[in-house]
Order: sequence, then C-alpha cells, then structure tokens
Amino acid sequence: MDTAFLLAIGSAIWLGVLTSISPCPLATNVAAIAFVSREGGSPRRALTAGLLYTVGRSVAYVLLAAIAVFAFSRMLGISNFLQGTLYRLLGPALILIGMVLLGLIPIRLPERKSFPSEASVRKGGLWSAAGLGALFALSFCPVSAALFFGMLIPLAVTHNSVLTLPGVYGVATGIPVAVFAGAIAFGTTKVGAMFDAAGRLERWLRPATAIVLILVGLYETLRSIFGVF
Repeated sequence: MDTAFLLAIGSAIWLGVLTSISPCPLATNVAAIAFVSREGGSPRRALTAGLLYTVGRSVAYVLLAAIAVFAFSRMLGISNFLQGTLYRLLGPALILIGMVLLGLIPIRLPERKSFPSEASVRKGGLWSAAGLGALFALSFCPVSAALFFGMLIPLAVTHNSVLTLPGVYGVATGIPVAVFAGAIAFGTTKVGAMFDAAGRLERWLRPATAIVLILVGLYETLRSIFGVF
C-alpha cells in the first residue's frame, strides 16, 4: 500500500467524521439513537439498537459510494478527454466546495419523498434501527452532500477504490454515532455536554477544512489551467 493511498484513507476518515458531526447529521443521529435506545428496554438491547443504526448508516454510504465510483470509473476509462477535462476542473471544484462548506454558496437539496417514514421503519423491531440508519444516511443536507459527492467520490475515483475508501468513510461516519449510542445506552448524564462539544468541534473543523480546500483549489487552478507553477 503506497503513501498516496494511505493519505487517501486518512482523508476518507477525516471526511467521514466531519460528516457525522455536521449539525444536520449530528442532530439526526442523536435523535435517532435516543429513539432506538428508549425503545430498547435494557442497556444491552439499547446498545445493540444503536450499533445496528450505525451499521445501517455505514452500509448505505458504502453502497451509494460504490455505485458512484464504479459509474465514474467506467466513464473515465472510456474517455481520456473527459479525464483531462475533469483534472482541469479539480481546482475550481475544490474552491466551490470550500465556499459551500463556509456557507458562502447556499444550496437547497430536493426533498426525498420516496423514502419510507420513520414510523414504518420502526415496525421491524430491533432490526429497524439499521433501516433507520440507512434512511437518515441517504437524507443529505448541503454540508454532508458537499463532503460526500464533492470530496469522497472524486477521491475514490482517483484511486480507483470502489469499496475500500467508501468503506472507510462509512465506518468513520459511525464513530461519533457509536460513542453517543454507548453513552445513551449506559445512561450517562453527559450526553448533552458531548453533543455541545461535538458541535463546537465541528464549528472549528468545517471552516478549517473549507479554507484548506480553497487554498488547494486556487493552487490547482493556477497550475493546471494557467500554468503558473
């Protein structure tokens, strides 16, 4: 395993954790875990429900990313011209993604009405937690969509990684979720403080990531399009 791929794995972990602690996914995760824990009836059952929720969320990310990476890889394999064009668009794309993360470019995603409701998912008992995790994983907000489609997918396509990088990303999105699941299952009184701490951390990490993306995007734009470097 070369150094470049190890760096890609580290980037996938970073993107997964940042996705999970972004305001929209974090609030959804905590609410869902609180729900499945309350329905669990015992700490062990509640912890199992939380872990199943995490698994369902991770698997949904992996499957969606694998499909997208496979599709883009087939496209790039057919057209060298397209590959060269995408390479030149990398810099501007990074700048736009950074601006989205900073909130400078507001985007609205269409509402998904084809998903089953939470009430219909939870009828399956304990295993419904996995379905609930998959359901919420596919309900993207602007920040999580920018990180997933704008960063993870191009990274995985670059390294021709249909399963490894998406899998690492999916597991990483479950790390904070698993922590909250364990805390709620064992009745800790510090769940609120943990939620606030994660929110404060995200408010620093997201702008820092955005600034790095913009700077790298400017460099790549000047290098690949204008030939400055």
